[in-house]
Amino acid sequence: MSNILKLVISVAVCLAAGFVGSIFTADAIPGWYATLNKPEFNPPNWIFAPVWTTLYIMMGISFFLVWKEGTGNALVKRAMTVFIIQLVLNMLWSIVFFGMHSISGGLVVIILLWISIVLTIIRFQKISSISGILLVPYLLWVTFASVLNFFFYRLN
Repeated sequence: MSNILKLVISVAVCLAAGFVGSIFTADAIPGWYATLNKPEFNPPNWIFAPVWTTLYIMMGISFFLVWKEGTGNALVKRAMTVFIIQLVLNMLWSIVFFGMHSISGGLVVIILLWISIVLTIIRFQKISSISGILLVPYLLWVTFASVLNFFFYRLN
């Protein structure tokens, strides 16, 4: 498979994960989410789509930089597996928090997501320093989202 195709697939899969999450988010924003008590530092709703889109693209590029090193390498296989786990947790958070309206469940999932992102960065860094660096903004955003989730839990 060509590297161009691997890049396209990598970015498309990450964007698709975001799309799946948005299915559960879109209806909840004007409904259930609008009724929640929010912390003062809660960003405006419009900021989430461009930030997440940018992060999913960066995640896809990061994944590509690891994948292009070849799946015959055990280090690459393990790194890709951890990445896929974090991507599933990423989708699961939207399903639990927005789809199931479970703030406490979302908090558990986002903590697991944060841990899996750290593990992904560590594994990716061993293969490609750039791939690890590309995930740092994602980790920072999920750190902020974790704090938000915690405050939603406390306020509601």
